[in-house]
Amino acid sequence: MKEKILETIKAYETIIVHRHVRPDPDAYGSQGGLVEMLRASFPGKKIFAVGTEEPSLNFLNRLDVIEDDMYQQALVIVCDTANQERICDERYRLGEKLVKIDHHPNEDPYGDLLWVDTSASSVSEMIYDFYLSQKDYGLVMTDAAARLLFAGIVGDTGRFLYPSTTQRTFDYAGELIRYDFDRTELFNQMYETDSKVMKLQGFIMQNFELMPSGAGVLILKKDLLQRFNVTPSAASQLVSSLGNVKGIKAWCFFIEEEDQIRVRLRSKGPVINEIAKKYNGGGHPLAAGASVHSWEEVEDVTKDLEAVCMEA
Repeated sequence: MKEKILETIKAYETIIVHRHVRPDPDAYGSQGGLVEMLRASFPGKKIFAVGTEEPSLNFLNRLDVIEDDMYQQALVIVCDTANQERICDERYRLGEKLVKIDHHPNEDPYGDLLWVDTSASSVSEMIYDFYLSQKDYGLVMTDAAARLLFAGIVGDTGRFLYPSTTQRTFDYAGELIRYDFDRTELFNQMYETDSKVMKLQGFIMQNFELMPSGAGVLILKKDLLQRFNVTPSAASQLVSSLGNVKGIKAWCFFIEEEDQIRVRLRSKGPVINEIAKKYNGGGHPLAAGASVHSWEEVEDVTKDLEAVCMEA
């Protein structure tokens, strides 16, 4: 499949790379890393990274603004996006051919070419694997691409703490840091936290509920987020903060937005992406998300979370 993807890339003069809505470092890293690599490899081609920018990740990469007619006879590649509903910028449909590169369970097998590797820690890891396997056939790695791919791997592995981290992950990260970028500066940019968010984190640690089953639950309503002056997106980034709590098996943040309640699920062992799928979401076995539209549904999700923790 990697050979077919490279053959397809070589066949197109215009390549447009998308990723998922509400991006994280792996979405930015895999998208931007691929674009930087392809620009260096094929300087004569028109290659773009598109989507709605996430201001907190502007330090990683800035995105391109292009007109609709650029999609005519273009190859579209979507990184790190399990299902079509989560692709950022619906113009991905306008291209001539579509490639999916992802590491989530392949519940929505969209695209003309699909490369899905659920054993990969991140799509950034997959993009570096793509480079290694095809470097003898024209692919070139750059310092800028290496920085982005390293950031994506670090972000999606929780600084190499998550179970998705493998020997391959460490091997690739070790190779990427040989390129010329400031790793200390990158870590500082990725993990520096605004004082408002830190105060919210203090509230979270004092107010989450740990049930006898080992399920943890926290509800963050709009008025609370307004009191701390923190956006729902910034609050979502704190979901992993409960991972060090003794006795917790799996946990959920319910974050109220204007028109829905975001469900952020994490686990130390019980499989929780089946819960997410039940509520029109999805994700990895130990990290998933969904959306609900009432506090009654919040109670339902909580009961389901308790049930999987009891079974575990």
